[in-house]
Amino acid sequence: MAESVTAPMVGKVFQIQCKVGDKVEEEQVIIVLEAMKMEIPVTAPVAGTIKEIKVSEGDTVESDTVLAVIE
Repeated sequence: MAESVTAPMVGKVFQIQCKVGDKVEEEQVIIVLEAMKMEIPVTAPVAGTIKEIKVSEGDTVESDTVLAVIE
């Protein structure tokens, strides 16, 4: 079952630390957002394989935007 990784707050995608096909562990940092001059790590909610990355570095995202999909 696919699990969506969502943005916890409004921010800018600072760094993407994985690519499609990568295996990730639960709680592994996959994307770093920049918000209010702080770096906010976004972690994988489950272990699995990155199926899709829906953002690019530099993108501005709203809270609850789907950033990636893990299968």
